[in-house]
Amino acid sequence: MQLSGERRPTARNQAADTIIQGFLGGHRQYRFTMPAVILESVSKVFRHRPALFNWLGRERTGDTRALDQVSLAVPSGSVLVLLGPNGSGKTTTLKLVSTMLLPDAGRVLVQGADTTTNADAVRERVGFAVATERSFFPRLSARENLDFFAALDDIPRKARPERVDQLLSQTGLRDSADTLVMKFSSGMYQRLGIARALIKKPSVVLLDEPTRSLDPGSAAQFWNLVRELPAQGATVILTTHNFNEAVAVGNHVAILFKGTLAAERRLSATLRVDELRSFYFQTTGELEEVEPVASRGMR
Repeated sequence: MQLSGERRPTARNQAADTIIQGFLGGHRQYRFTMPAVILESVSKVFRHRPALFNWLGRERTGDTRALDQVSLAVPSGSVLVLLGPNGSGKTTTLKLVSTMLLPDAGRVLVQGADTTTNADAVRERVGFAVATERSFFPRLSARENLDFFAALDDIPRKARPERVDQLLSQTGLRDSADTLVMKFSSGMYQRLGIARALIKKPSVVLLDEPTRSLDPGSAAQFWNLVRELPAQGATVILTTHNFNEAVAVGNHVAILFKGTLAAERRLSATLRVDELRSFYFQTTGELEEVEPVASRGMR
């Protein structure tokens, strides 16, 4: 007899269960809940091709393995924080989930849709916060930019004004709603990028160091926004170097190091920032590399 919600024990389902249980420490309450995002043995290699007339320079050649056999499951309605030094594969992971990049090996699933074979379905479900000046029309206001992107995401015309006003308020841009984007600071671009990602109410939200240009007050406001997203049915994956941010918003943390998944753990409500910091440096060993150099410098 098959229980309600139980899946037939195919090899693919059993493999997915192994990934899920490994990520959640074997908590059975998640066994029959399909994760929002699954990475199955994902690898990504970037190949460096020198310029055609690179006669005098010494431009780098060869390959860089950005991700190496990474398996990860992100439960629906959770906030996963990716930690790791620069170059560890955090942003590459987000780009793979968003379909901006495709894996060279393995596969990425977003709510069951494969990013390689069903990219359109994935893009409908994913919002990726991009916060560069080139991401927006500089001679349009924040409101006009968001209205334009709402139209691209097929939000009905009658619903757009309310949705745009809501996001401008949530991201702290209400007072700058009618200001030309070309006059925005980097922190304001950051907030507009987050609003752009949320405009279509995505079920998976990707945030790449979302508070790096925000002042403390704006960062605290952003943390409140992220904590509200799971209650609205969204799953969040964000990268950061900020341990306070990770503890403030995360349910789970995954540490990437040199393209591999070095460690994972759940973040409890009682976890202190110094405990997460200690866990991170014990995993990566970065302080062991820095301290001898610092000691030599002090002699």
